[in-house]
Amino acid sequence: MLIQKIKPPKPEVFLYNYQLLIIFEIVNLYIYIFIILADVFIGFYGLFKKRFSFLYLKLFPFFLLISLTAELIGIYFIYVLKRHSNLFIYNPFSAFEFVFYIWLLRAIIRNKLVKKILIVLLVLYPIGAGINIYFFQGINGFHSITYAVGCLLIITFSTYYFYELFLIPEPVNLLFEPAFWICTGLLFFYSCTFPLFGLSNIVTSLPRIIINNIEIIINMLNSLLYLMFSIAFLCTIRKTK
Repeated sequence: MLIQKIKPPKPEVFLYNYQLLIIFEIVNLYIYIFIILADVFIGFYGLFKKRFSFLYLKLFPFFLLISLTAELIGIYFIYVLKRHSNLFIYNPFSAFEFVFYIWLLRAIIRNKLVKKILIVLLVLYPIGAGINIYFFQGINGFHSITYAVGCLLIITFSTYYFYELFLIPEPVNLLFEPAFWICTGLLFFYSCTFPLFGLSNIVTSLPRIIINNIEIIINMLNSLLYLMFSIAFLCTIRKTK
């Protein structure tokens, strides 16, 4: 989650709206962190109870723990240390997220050719993201180019997963299919955030009150994404009882 320190608008401009936004954003942030924390708890519960048979589910709790740590560090720098940005944390972390999701999609997708393509992307994407973050757009500027590329990759291969579902001859109970919930969350989240983050240089030039509303929407989308991960864990734990 990208967090930037909120600067109050001029006193005469929508002051009551601004105060309401601050309260709503803080509440939204607490909900978001709580959902990630619940994901971590549920994930490790399923892992310790040996309810997960797939490797990507066994590694998912550790990924979520890293995500929670990154989010808390970002919040600490903004709200405690009063920094104006957490991009120096969010840039490398978001690149790491894309690498993990590409690996996860490779584990889920069945087609051998697509799996080989994803292996190549596992090598090329972190190299490209690292070069862009540290040498082109900079660690203190949002890596909108490689983020947009990552969004397109996740959207493309999540969509391909659903295409493979239609090719399966036998019926599949999607309610108990963790890959379905994970890919649903990924597809929805990155389809919605692609235009927001991909055009971040334009978005940042908008009035501050509009940016605040966009940040709230992004937090809500994040919460929905991690809620999908919770369902993926729960349906697996329930299925293996």
